[in-house]
Order: sequence, then C-alpha cells, then structure tokens
Amino acid sequence: MEDFDLMVLKARNELFACVDNRGFSDEEVDMVQRAFELAEEAHRPQRRKSGEPYILHPIAVAMIVANEIGLGANPICAALLHDVVEDTDYTVKDIRERFGDDVATLVNVVTKRKSEKYETSLQVDNYKQMLQSIHYDIRALLLKLADRLHNMRTLKSMLPHKQLKIASETDYFYAPLAHRLGLYKIKTELENLSFRYRQPNEYEELRGQISRYVASHAEAAESWMNPIRAALGRRGIVASVSCEPRSAYSIWAKMQEDCISFSEVEHIRIVHIVYDNWKQKGMTEKEMALFIYGVITNIYTEKPSSMNSYLDVCKDNNYRSLHCKLMGNEGRWMEVHIASTDMMKVSNQGCLVERDEHGIERWIDNFKRVLKELAEQGKGVRFMEDVRSTFYEDDIHVFTPKGKMIILPKGATAIDFAFEIHNKVGEQMKFAVINDKLCSVKTVLSKGDRVRIGLDDTPSIDQSWLDHVITYKARTGIRRFLNRQPAKVNEGFVLCPHCHPISGDEVIGFRLPNNKVEVHRCDCRKAIELAAERGDSIEREVDMTEFENQAFSVRFHVESVNKDQLLLTIVSLVSGQMKLSLGNLQSTIMDDIVSTDFEVYVHSYSEIKQLKDALSALPNVYGLRSY
Repeated sequence: MEDFDLMVLKARNELFACVDNRGFSDEEVDMVQRAFELAEEAHRPQRRKSGEPYILHPIAVAMIVANEIGLGANPICAALLHDVVEDTDYTVKDIRERFGDDVATLVNVVTKRKSEKYETSLQVDNYKQMLQSIHYDIRALLLKLADRLHNMRTLKSMLPHKQLKIASETDYFYAPLAHRLGLYKIKTELENLSFRYRQPNEYEELRGQISRYVASHAEAAESWMNPIRAALGRRGIVASVSCEPRSAYSIWAKMQEDCISFSEVEHIRIVHIVYDNWKQKGMTEKEMALFIYGVITNIYTEKPSSMNSYLDVCKDNNYRSLHCKLMGNEGRWMEVHIASTDMMKVSNQGCLVERDEHGIERWIDNFKRVLKELAEQGKGVRFMEDVRSTFYEDDIHVFTPKGKMIILPKGATAIDFAFEIHNKVGEQMKFAVINDKLCSVKTVLSKGDRVRIGLDDTPSIDQSWLDHVITYKARTGIRRFLNRQPAKVNEGFVLCPHCHPISGDEVIGFRLPNNKVEVHRCDCRKAIELAAERGDSIEREVDMTEFENQAFSVRFHVESVNKDQLLLTIVSLVSGQMKLSLGNLQSTIMDDIVSTDFEVYVHSYSEIKQLKDALSALPNVYGLRSY
C-alpha cells in the first residue's frame, strides 16, 4: 500500500506540474485541485484489474487531456471526474453544484447510460451517445479519446477476450475518429496498440522485421540525408531532417491492401523535412515548401509523377504537407514529407488548431448534418458502419462529364458515385465509363477521375454490391432496393466465408442467435466490426481442432527469375515433400520473369507458414504472397 500511495503521489505531482506550466489562473488551479480531491475520495476503495489504485486512471486521462491534447482547465477537471458518476454514488447534480455546468455537461456526456434494453447493443448505443455529444462540444469526443488511449496503454492486465473486444472497438471506431479529428500521434498509437492485442504473433513478428531493417539501413539513411542538411544550411533554411520508420500497423495495412510480403513494401521509412524560418525569409509556407522541394530534387532524382501536394487543398482533418519520392543510395525510392512547424502542429493537434476564422466549425457543422441524415434513414444495426464509412476515410475528388466535382471517401467505387448523384441513377446503373474507358460498376475510383454512368431501364442491383461500396448513401440505397425483393432464407454458417480461418490461425468466435459460433481470423474486418459493436457475444475460447482434418484452399503467388526449373521444384515441394494437394496452377513468363499462381489445400496455419518458408528459401524467388 505504501508503494501505491507513492505511485498516486507521483502521478498527482506530474499532473499539477503540467497544470502549472499551462499558465492557468489561481481559480482554475484550485478547481483542478478540488476535482482531484473528489476523484481520489470517490475512487479510494476501487482497484484496476492490475491491482493498482483506480485513481491512477483518471489522473492519467487528465494528463493526456492537459499535455498531449492541450485542453483547458474544465476538460482536465472532467477527465479527473469522468468515471465518478458511472462507478460511484456521486451524481451529475453533485458535479454541477461543485464545478459548474460546463464540467458537469462534459462528465455527463462521457458517462455510459445503463439500460435494461438497448436499441442495438450497449456498444453501439454508447457510440451514438458519444457522437451526439458533438452537438454540445467537440471536447467531449477528445475526452473519450484520452480515456480510450490510456485504457489501451494499460490493456495488458485484461483477460484475452476483453483485450480483443476493446482492441477491436479501438481499431473500428476510436483510431479512425482520431484520424478524422487530425490527431495523428494519438491515431497512430491507437492503431498500433489495437494491432498488438488483436494479433500479437503477427505484431511481434512484424515489429522485429522493422527493427532489423532500420538497424541495417541506418548508416545508409544518414549518409543520404547529410547532403540535404548541408544544402538547406547553405541557403539559410532552418530545418530538421530525420528518417522515421512507419508504424507497424501502417506497414501491416499496406501488406494486407496490396497482398504483399514485408520485403515487398516499398517505403518502410519516411524522411521528414520540417522547416521553421519561412517568415524571416519573406516567404509563405507554400513558397518555402516548394523551394525546399526544388533544392532536394536538384540533389536526388525524383520518381516521375510522385509529387503530391496537400498545401492548397488540405485533407478534411486539416493535414497539410508536400510529399515526393526520391532515389535513395541503396537503389530504392525514399518517401519525403516536407512540412512547416505549424503544419506539424496541426498534424499533432488537428481539430484544435484554428486555421481561419471558422476553425473547426465547418467540419462540426458537416458532422451534425450527416448525423441528422443518418438518423432520418432509420436506426438499423448498420448505423455505425455508415457513420464510419462517411467520416473516417480520406477524401478523393472526382468529376461528372460536365465537370461537377463530387467528393467521395478514398476507396469509393463507381457505385458510390452513382448513388451520390441520385438513388435512381444508382439503381439503374449498368456500367461506368471512367476517363473514357469502359469499366465495371465495382471499379475503385482515383482522385481526378472523370466518371459517366451508363443506365438501364430495368433496375438490377446485385447483393454483392454491398461488398463494393463504402458510403452510407450507397449502402442505404442498395438495402432499400434489396428489401423490396423476395426474402431469402439465411442458412447460417460456422466459418467466415471471407477470411477462411483454419487451424493454427489467430481466431475469434461470436455466438450467433441460433447458438452456433461464427469463427473469424482476428484480422478479418467483419470480426473487428462485430467485436466493436457486439463485444458481449465474443466466445472466450474457440476450439479449432475439429477442423484439423478439413482441407482449405489457399492461393500462392510467386515472382521469380526463370532459372533452375522453378515450376518443377514447386510441384515437387508441395506434392512430394509436404504431401499437399495442388489445385489450379498457372505460370506465365515475360522477359525471363516467371509469375506463378497455384492453389494448394492445407489443414492448418503451420502448413502455410512451412510452405512459405520453403518457397522463400528457393534461389531466385523475389516475391511471395498467399491469399
């Protein structure tokens, strides 16, 4: 207990040292002190799962609010008190009488509502409550993000099934929310922590690969950056030049998106050039960024068409920077981000930095408008999916044949585009013409695309369209059309048909209404969504032994140099050495580069790993992936 008392005292002193540095008034400091005393008294009997005094949690949340997010005295008090109403006998009225309406309202917004019956589920209802808080003040969302960040930092003490539930919520909702609010550092940490607890084996393996890569290439990176530092210094530009590895989650997501291995990821590291003295040079931020771009492209060869500017048209979360790719000294392209110190501040503090007289208000107004539209669409179980897809993706700008700009989330398809124009256009679309090329309606759009929709008099929406849209307008329109069609019987299933889990995979199960258990791989997007929305249905243990004798189809793609009878070696390895059954096999050769695709039937994840290791060890194999 003496050790615990010292821990509380140390945490309390760190918080008040931060408060003192913020320059608050005496009245504000006194209010924070009273909030701490009330929280400490209210939570005194309570312990966290780790056995530590519970008061350490609200102190830590208050530290994040004060130091990492930079909010004022009232949100700091609300952070200290955020669990008092939910977990003790104190009420919102008590908070209001002692600390005023502002603190009481913030505490009330972040307090979970207990009910005997929930509209959808406890988790979804809590998400809705939190989203509606933006009608009052965006600080409530930031307070919940701080709470979630500390919970993730201390998730180790929780039981595995609780870790999966909380990590999935974080990946599905909180990390994208932090991204949309422009809180890049918090978003990145939440993503990595979620990845760590959802897929611990993959996380540790990838983290080791990143560490080894960075260590082996550190000297080369420094020698590459030194000429840039010298050139900027000669021109009197005050700038830092550093090389940082991308986060484990970011690299993993890239591997999943492109179906590639770690060795095939093009940019493991990013070079950051952060400049400071543009005003002293009589330049605008944009002029200085372009000047630096000219300096570094005079030193190193630029990859054609690699320059991507977020200087004039920034992202919706206010992110601004200039990106380009330059040839490195190891024969690989180096990704470079050029930004001012002010731009980096926006990247860290996001929505809290007012860029003009309207600040964040425009974004909040848009948030409110879409929430209202979603509410008018109904209160179905897909509410969170619609909200997430509407707000939590980067935007792209595409154009109609007449030049009208349409803003869609990154990853949107021609179907999304059609429904954005009008529901009738979406229902009757037959094909798309993108940049004068005939394309499927399921084609993913890129920024700057010109899109024309081909129509048919007879609506013919397919159920599979739901897997190829991400906007709530398209999802709602498709569901409305399908609901008018004759209903089909849902037969149910045990193994997820999308991620195809097998014995040895890191898996998670969900109890269905028919009492069957639906099994998913932990990285399955459907599993993350279910855990985030219906965490109480998670099965604590999933026994996959009954599937050990069942064969599952896995596809492999191998890129190699045309030498040493590779095809014969693969067949011998799979069928002869590992005694596995081969399915379809196709091999093409172009300029002595062999692309081989084959199907193999395995019984467990260990067989996949053993086969991948064996194929990777073959001479002249340069690319390998399974899917």
